[in-house]
Amino acid sequence: MRVLRTDSGVTDDFIPECPKVDPSEKVDCYPDGGASPRKCLQRGCCWDPVDEINIPWCFFSLNHNYEVSSVQKPNDHSKSTAVLVLRPAPTLFGGDIEQLSFQAEMQTQNRLRFKITDAERSRFEVPHEHVTSPADPPGGALNYELELLHIPFGLRVFRASSKKLLFDTTVGPLVFADQYLQLSAKLPSHNIYGLGEHVHQNFRHDTNWKTWPIFTRDSFPNGGTHNLYGHYPYFACLEDESGASFGVFLMNSNAMEVTLQPAPAVTYRTIGGVLDFYILLGDTPEAVVQEFLELVGRPVIPPYWSLGFQLSRWDYGNLTEVKKTVERNREIGLPYDVQYTDIDYMEDKKDFTYNAVNFTELPQFADYMHAGGQKYILILDPAISNKPRINGPYESYDRGTQKKAWVTEADGETPLLGEVWPGLAVFPDYTNPACIEWWVDEIQRFHQEVKHDALWIDMNEVSNFQKGSVNGCSINNLNDPPFTPRILDNLMYSKTLCMDAKQTWGSHYDVHSLYGYSMVLATEVALKKVFGNNRSLMLTRSSFPGVGKYSGHWLGDNAATWNDIKWAIPGMLEFSLFGVPYIGADICGFFDDVSEELCRRWMQVGAFYPFSRNHNAQNYKPQDPAWFGEDSLLVNTSKHYLNIRYTLLPYLYTLFYKAHAYGDTVVRPVMHEFYSDSATWAVDRQFLWGPYLLITPVLDPGVETVAAYIPDSPWYDYETEEKMTTRRQYINMYLPADKLGLHIRGGAILPTQRPAVTTVYSRKNPMGLIIALDDNEQAAGELFWDDGESRGRLASVSVRVTYVDPNDLRFENITVLGANSMPTTIVVTHKGVETPVPSQNIWYNGDKKVLYIRNLTLLLGQNYTVKWNGSVSETERFDCHPEEGSDADKCLARGCIWNVSENVLPGETLAVSPTPDTTGWSFEIQRNARYRSQRLESPDINTLRVEIKYLSADMLQFKIYDPANKRYEVPVPLNIPPTPEADPNKRLYDVEVNEQPFGIKVIRKSTGTVIWDSTLPGFTFSDLFIQISTRLPSNYIYGFGETEHSSYHHDLNWHTWGMFSKDQPPGYKMNCYGVQPFYMGLENTMDAHGVLLLNSNAMDVTLQPTPALTYRTVGGILDFFIVMGPTPEQVVQEYTELVGRPVLPAYWSLGFQLCRYGYQNTMEIENLYNEMRNAGIPYDIQYADIDYMERQLDFTIDKDFQDLPELVNTMRSEGMRFIFILDPAISGNETDYPAFTRGHEKDVFIKWPLELEDDIVWGKVWPDFPNVTVDESLDWDTQVELYRAYTAFPDFFRNQTAEWWLQEIKEFYVKMKFDGLWIDMNEPASFVHGTVGGKCLGPEKYDYPPYMPQLESKNEGLKHKTLCMNSEQFLADGTPVKHFDVHNLYGWSHAKPTYDALLAVTGERGVVVSRSTYPSSGKWVGHWLGDNTSGWDQLFKSIIGMLEFSLFGISYTGADICGFFNSAEYEMCLRWMQLGAFYPYSRNHNGKGNPRQDPVAWNSTFAEASRNVLNIRYTLLPYLYTLMFEAHATGSTVVRAIITHLSLPQGAREVTAYVPEGRWYDYNTVRISKNWMVMPTPLEHINLHVRGGYILPWQTPENTTHYSRKNPLGLIVALSDAGAAQGTFFWDDGQGIGESPRAVPQPRGASLRLFGAKFARLSRWKRRPSSMTLI
Repeated sequence: MRVLRTDSGVTDDFIPECPKVDPSEKVDCYPDGGASPRKCLQRGCCWDPVDEINIPWCFFSLNHNYEVSSVQKPNDHSKSTAVLVLRPAPTLFGGDIEQLSFQAEMQTQNRLRFKITDAERSRFEVPHEHVTSPADPPGGALNYELELLHIPFGLRVFRASSKKLLFDTTVGPLVFADQYLQLSAKLPSHNIYGLGEHVHQNFRHDTNWKTWPIFTRDSFPNGGTHNLYGHYPYFACLEDESGASFGVFLMNSNAMEVTLQPAPAVTYRTIGGVLDFYILLGDTPEAVVQEFLELVGRPVIPPYWSLGFQLSRWDYGNLTEVKKTVERNREIGLPYDVQYTDIDYMEDKKDFTYNAVNFTELPQFADYMHAGGQKYILILDPAISNKPRINGPYESYDRGTQKKAWVTEADGETPLLGEVWPGLAVFPDYTNPACIEWWVDEIQRFHQEVKHDALWIDMNEVSNFQKGSVNGCSINNLNDPPFTPRILDNLMYSKTLCMDAKQTWGSHYDVHSLYGYSMVLATEVALKKVFGNNRSLMLTRSSFPGVGKYSGHWLGDNAATWNDIKWAIPGMLEFSLFGVPYIGADICGFFDDVSEELCRRWMQVGAFYPFSRNHNAQNYKPQDPAWFGEDSLLVNTSKHYLNIRYTLLPYLYTLFYKAHAYGDTVVRPVMHEFYSDSATWAVDRQFLWGPYLLITPVLDPGVETVAAYIPDSPWYDYETEEKMTTRRQYINMYLPADKLGLHIRGGAILPTQRPAVTTVYSRKNPMGLIIALDDNEQAAGELFWDDGESRGRLASVSVRVTYVDPNDLRFENITVLGANSMPTTIVVTHKGVETPVPSQNIWYNGDKKVLYIRNLTLLLGQNYTVKWNGSVSETERFDCHPEEGSDADKCLARGCIWNVSENVLPGETLAVSPTPDTTGWSFEIQRNARYRSQRLESPDINTLRVEIKYLSADMLQFKIYDPANKRYEVPVPLNIPPTPEADPNKRLYDVEVNEQPFGIKVIRKSTGTVIWDSTLPGFTFSDLFIQISTRLPSNYIYGFGETEHSSYHHDLNWHTWGMFSKDQPPGYKMNCYGVQPFYMGLENTMDAHGVLLLNSNAMDVTLQPTPALTYRTVGGILDFFIVMGPTPEQVVQEYTELVGRPVLPAYWSLGFQLCRYGYQNTMEIENLYNEMRNAGIPYDIQYADIDYMERQLDFTIDKDFQDLPELVNTMRSEGMRFIFILDPAISGNETDYPAFTRGHEKDVFIKWPLELEDDIVWGKVWPDFPNVTVDESLDWDTQVELYRAYTAFPDFFRNQTAEWWLQEIKEFYVKMKFDGLWIDMNEPASFVHGTVGGKCLGPEKYDYPPYMPQLESKNEGLKHKTLCMNSEQFLADGTPVKHFDVHNLYGWSHAKPTYDALLAVTGERGVVVSRSTYPSSGKWVGHWLGDNTSGWDQLFKSIIGMLEFSLFGISYTGADICGFFNSAEYEMCLRWMQLGAFYPYSRNHNGKGNPRQDPVAWNSTFAEASRNVLNIRYTLLPYLYTLMFEAHATGSTVVRAIITHLSLPQGAREVTAYVPEGRWYDYNTVRISKNWMVMPTPLEHINLHVRGGYILPWQTPENTTHYSRKNPLGLIVALSDAGAAQGTFFWDDGQGIGESPRAVPQPRGASLRLFGAKFARLSRWKRRPSSMTLI
């Protein structure tokens, strides 16, 4: 039984359940207006007055809605049905339907349909001719997920990849009454576009409580919010900068209104039909349009001639005036294809007649137009007069009456009589097959009488000058429904028919908005009959989704105002979304007299409307261009831009083909192409033709400068051909009276054709191409060409393969914008024959960088290749003057090429008879003597030796050096295989040597990829400057350090990175503490390789978009090692096999650690320790920074820390560990300082060479003079001068230095026990530049080399904040070396003696952490990322730093949690604690003078969150320790790159992260899928996921590892899709020292490998610790 609830449902005791809801999410319960507390309560709603009129005061309670009573899902999961039952609540408008049917249909991978209707009685549904359900279910994974909520009913649609919630109806209730249907949905963003038809003054909707009625109406588009001609309940929503978008289409033709509110949310209120929604997903806004048009029908491709300019007006008066208009515009040479006549051509405005007095020769007018190569279009309205003609019966009316073709009154018999232009009139019912027959017949008859080329159908909303009918309308619930949307006049039958009128499809109440749509369908049948195989054209005023399949549209009866010229652009953009690309506004305005300025500006922009027609109204002065005067500014600018339009018609026609074939837009919003730039989201005073042509009009009076947005791409001015210098910003574009902004996007190839006054003639002219090069000097384009008017399967026609044009069309000219130089030759190849282009046909404009190729004869439809050479593209240029201050003279003096912004190396080095043997190559190369040395202070070496060695199957070395003079080589020992790989079948690589110019190519045999190719200009080998470049196989390289990188993947857009170890806090392009000249490259085949340059001199590397890499170093030799992978992980394993596997730190060193610079005394450390214990926060290691020392002197204890040894012993007895800092600099100003005295006696300190001076090279670091009181209020340099002692720097290369260092550490251990050491300031850092006094001895060229790499403070020389470069050190074998050569090895040389001393003194493994590193440092030490800053960006960049040090073979790495410098902010520090809990080296450390930032320094919430996340770390320490062991044993990485976002911007509570392919589990056992997704991340939470297929060992956590290691172990077994898992587990005593073949102390332990078995139907199984967890 079907029940309609008609009573109010209110009882005296009814109390609405009112939710606490954000005002922006309130859904109006009184949309009809007039709410009061009493009325609101009668509806069971909530009353909450606020001081904002837009926010609903009466909003829905929780009582309204439906509940799901049953759900059914077929086996294929493509459909879901449910029954919805109404909840008890008062009614809004009566007629509530108690039981509804819900059906969800997963129609395609990107399209979801859900329909809600009466469960027991059919209701009106739109009989769309194109929209149908697919025959088969989707073939692949759905890109959306649907969640159905039961109590109350609600549905949520998610994007599957990101889990972003797109459409959430729980924001408001479902209301479903007989004549009132309402549904609300929350949306993910405010970027909402569409809904219509209205005048939207902006393309992007205002979501501040705007309500838009939708109901077709004959009204003026004057800027109000009222409903206009078309009915479009469709919008698109851009989710975010990713471009991900979706569309929402409600298939409902009843009167409705749509409210947008700030939640953001949308509310639909319709008064009939059903709720039939389609949700359409796309990866881009353009893709959503394509999905929508696949649903409703892709647009027609109009005939080519219809893309020409068109003229019209209402009431020319007579045909003579029409012809005068045609002639005067022909005479001025205006490009002009189509002439219209409006209703004045008719006899008394009757369809299918013409005025025999004023338009006597109308039957011959089409022939007159055709003679000039032009077309004629006439208008037809639907209303048919019931009065006879002047001289007889009105036969069209009589035949229609006989066919019963008219819309009837409610009785279904009596034709409804209204009034339109011809007077009293009836209205064809185009939903009636008999009416369609009549309409087709009348059009055929009239075409035989008056020839015409297309039809313009108007007044089909349907418009009626009476209210409903001449007899009025009955009072009933159709003409006066319970709720009327906010339509114009608030009267359903205002200016249209009575709603109870009858049509074949149903009551006019239901089908009113389909009137124009049905007229289009009928007219399409007629056009096919009349024009046969010719396409013709239809233009309709009223429309509905799907109309674009047959018709174009104009934006209605606008006015000659500056507002209307502006609002036309959002209108066109919206109809692009709606699938009606043939769109435009009446140029110069329909109503009102137009000013010359407005019409001139409108003609400029209108030249780029897809439908380009100048049209005005009765009784206003003419506005066709010629009327303004033959030589007027308006005529000249109109001709100019129409000629450009006609030149580009092949491109425009191709865009229409792509719209027809694929659903692309023609007029395109800027945001469709540049959605990642939020500045484009609201651009609607500019528009694009397709992806490549940007139109910027002047839309305001009296201005010549326009604020124009230039999107992020290269752009070329169409008219000047010059490249713009700005992008991704607004500019003030100068557009004088005769100019419009027109720009071509780099990367475009635009087909062109020489213009003519009509398309009949222009289509016979030669064609051309405009090629606009992008940043990579590339471009692409398409051309669709046919005869321009035939019907047929257009999608199968392609100019490239099938179409032969009868006009023998040829491409004549090619213009290349952005060509960097004049080519030496241009060759055209056709059918294998090469033909040079004569030089007289080539012209190059060097100022504009434009290449012109003229007088070609390339036949349309055939294949040609046009090639040119001799030019050097910007990406192929290698800098010949990398120093600052380059100019033409300096460049040319080096024999290089000067070209504006670059000076390019042309030189070459010659290889002399290179021949390989089975294990490599050895040969000499000669410098090309034609070019003199580039740097006089650094003479080139004329003869070099090249050695290439096949070290193993996956590793090779090539070395370039001076065979005549021994040069410095890096003394770092490597694990070189004893025997080269002589079997070529085993090697993963081939090597080729190019003789002239010299270059080495390394090729991956399995793929043919060239991974190294140094056959490039610029190779230089001089005494103090060496440069070599190589091409890269892809844009993806990682590594090089140490410096702050803003992304893990390098940006190759001309970035130079300096490498020189320095006491420099992390900063962009600032060389920091270590030097790591190693990178990993990914190839396009996804193989990977690694390259090490074993050179320790100051250097830089330049990355450029070729892609290529240039090394520049100031000394040593070139000694490269390449490892072949082929996986990224294998690259690291092979690299660490070469340089040494990472050290395995003690188990306890994986615990959490605390430190700060600035502890005042022992008590402060003790209090911190007790607070941490009391808070129960896991914590293993406490540090002391230089504060514990007496005046910052190594191996001393300050008076305020005299009781520190006792505290350390206490802490260690309770399971804690302690680490102390040691700096290398030793004070020389003490009278009793054994460390210095013994060091001086053993000659361990760095000195000057004897020939310069027999003395220590003194610096200044932290140690203070004795007996001084430091005034920290003084500036830093003054403090250094007054208070800092002279310090000496140990030379750790020397054996006696290692012995001395061990002795000092051993003696300190007697005074103060420790478990690990922290070595800092070992770049080495000095607070003076070079030496005390700043005067460096010896040749200045080493402190200021001829080439200064791109280093921080490079103007200060290499000595800045370190030692003089002429300082002398001695290698272990006694070889003297300059600090210039080994500076970058200081931290490396410091590492092993420290590690050896630690093991010798403690007898345990311990851990050493070093600030400065070099390749192979990881064998002994870990590393922290230095003195970072307390900032969100540093939090994020710490991930990049760790990933890079994983590549470099240093597994034990991390950043100072919460930052070292500056005060930490609460949220940032908590986020950093969460992230830092998963650093391998997890230490919270901050600087002197800043507030505490340890976990117990904040509040209990912070402490609890820290405890929780550290408990997870401690639980997983067995897994982390196993990873550390595997890194130590096999070289695998611990922190490993998948490249994902792990950190958050301030205030964020969700993170967008990439989940790689495979099965993944939330740490709390929630399964997720691959791809980008949005993860909720509340402040106390970090996202952790376990990969399916792996077994993780775990252990119950405790406050220290001393106790946690005693707890039971367990396993987490995360099953793969195949139901299997495996893992490894290493365990030992955590600190022991064993034997090792690598001569590095090894841990004793055992490894256990576990394999998971398959389990059926087992998803979760949890037990207590010591059990197994299966996920």
